Amino acid sequence: MLVGVAMSFLQLTQFTIGHWTTAPFAGLTNFRLAVNVTGPVGKEVLESFAYTCAYTVLVVLISWVFAMAGAVFLSDNLKGRSALRSLFLVPYAIPGYIGAVVWLFMFLPTGAVNTLLGRDLHVIANQTFWLAGSKAFWVLVVASVWATWPFSFLLMLAGVQGVQPELYEAARVDGATRWQEFRRITVPSVKGVSLLVILVTGFFSFNNFTTPFILFGTAPPGDASLISLQIYVNSFVDLNFGLGEATAALMIVVLIIFSMIYMRVLHVSPRGVTDAG
Repeated sequence: MLVGVAMSFLQLTQFTIGHWTTAPFAGLTNFRLAVNVTGPVGKEVLESFAYTCAYTVLVVLISWVFAMAGAVFLSDNLKGRSALRSLFLVPYAIPGYIGAVVWLFMFLPTGAVNTLLGRDLHVIANQTFWLAGSKAFWVLVVASVWATWPFSFLLMLAGVQGVQPELYEAARVDGATRWQEFRRITVPSVKGVSLLVILVTGFFSFNNFTTPFILFGTAPPGDASLISLQIYVNSFVDLNFGLGEATAALMIVVLIIFSMIYMRVLHVSPRGVTDAG
């Protein structure tokens, strides 16, 4: 990371990357390009950052909802609970590259999504192009939620099972409904675990490169151009490694600031997050 930050202050191109330690010093030029929203580079970075934030919020929120629902559902003693737990963890066990390739084939014009929703159920047009335009953003969200929520489920299940049963028994004696038990007991009791889940999945989603790269390559639609892809394109397509490193350094700073504000707002210290894990 320190080497990457040092590279962000250099003029690193295809002509100087071979001897990058002797590359000309660029100062803050690369950072100015990245934050100058009136220029073409800064505008692309800003748009990528906005789409990345929206993508991260949706993936984290949907994953948490699915994880909480699954954890509450499987915390009861019901038949087939072990089999369902194993089934829920299948996406987490599959390598991210393979999962993204499967989703890529499913969302092709002749893939399983169009076959099921278009040809069989007639819900959509039979030849819908999912990997282009604004639909590409939602394809990215769906594929990422599928890969992310099992990890959230694993942690939330441990948190829900750690809630003392006596609390639920006392609530039932007082006539509480299942929704009241969930809102008054379960959610507050797993607050620390939820914080950990949101932070970890938030970092993972914000930095996610594998899924968008497999789905869209180096020329993603504008609505699905995440900041990680933007950094890759700057570095390995446009061969402006200094600009790519500067954008990456800015992304690290944003994540650190977000983490500090998030924990401060919720009045949770890093030690508390560690203990919750």
